Amino acid sequence: MTKTIRVGVVGAGLIGAKRAEGILKTKKGTLVAVADTDMARAEALAKKYGAEALSDWKKLVAREDVDAVIVAVPNAFAAEIVLEALKHGKHVLCEKPFGISVKESAVMLAAAQKARKIVKVGFNHRFHAAVLKAREIFDANGIGKVLFIRSRYGHGGRKGMEKEWRFNKKVSGGGELLDQGVHIIDLARWFGGEFNEVYGSAETKFWNTDLDDNAFMVLKNGNVTATMHVSTTQWKNLFSFEIFGDLGFLAIEGRGGSYGEETLTYGKRKPEFGVPDIEVLKFPGADGSWEREWEHFAGAIEGNTGVSGSAADGLAANKLVEAVYQSSRTKKVVRL
Repeated sequence: MTKTIRVGVVGAGLIGAKRAEGILKTKKGTLVAVADTDMARAEALAKKYGAEALSDWKKLVAREDVDAVIVAVPNAFAAEIVLEALKHGKHVLCEKPFGISVKESAVMLAAAQKARKIVKVGFNHRFHAAVLKAREIFDANGIGKVLFIRSRYGHGGRKGMEKEWRFNKKVSGGGELLDQGVHIIDLARWFGGEFNEVYGSAETKFWNTDLDDNAFMVLKNGNVTATMHVSTTQWKNLFSFEIFGDLGFLAIEGRGGSYGEETLTYGKRKPEFGVPDIEVLKFPGADGSWEREWEHFAGAIEGNTGVSGSAADGLAANKLVEAVYQSSRTKKVVRL
């Protein structure tokens, strides 16, 4: 595909706006239309990029002048939009999570395969500069065989947070585990492979909600153990993702903004052990993951690349999310 990719965005909130900006910055497409149930919000975003505003997303996905649809709506509404877009022959970038259940994910994956269209999940954390550099070192066998992964991801919290849609189960489908947890679960799979043994606890510790505001999990396979914690009671935004191998380690801290400057620490074990050789790489400036992910998606549509963060990856991540919830309910290890 060599022509300009014509894009429609469903959902004109914060993430929809970031996605639209990513299209503009990469010049890998043009925004044709924006749909949102809040017409004023749709008009504001559409006007910024010279696009048309709509209140009905079904009209957007049916348009002949739209090649790809970005779905940036609350979790519970995404699957219907993705399926309808595929029926109309559109490529789709769906914000994580890829549906609110394994069942939804599986239906969308099957529809994508049937339609033979590119469907990507919005796992933008794969496209942070520090994460991409870590992957480059990892792929060059820079830390050897992976032994374990350790990660913490937390919100600082804000007044009235429990009243937001993310804490409304009918809209979000799950709590902090499904919101931020799915990101580090995806990264754990990317670096550690498929996990088949899960133990976890999804807990409500502070906010007045029936959803989890903290989740703790241990994921295992034959080689790697991943221990991870996600929280909305961190009180200071935090992102930490570490991969330890038999030859060294990679430690990613921060993701820009209130999470702190992105840094990657690369430690190489010496043959004689002792203090490892340490290299610290810093990635200052604005978060460029959104435009990098869009450029990757556009490349896949054009046939130049495969898909990192595919529909299959979205399904696999949701299987692990559901396994953590199951383990939390039963107090038992779940084997996949």
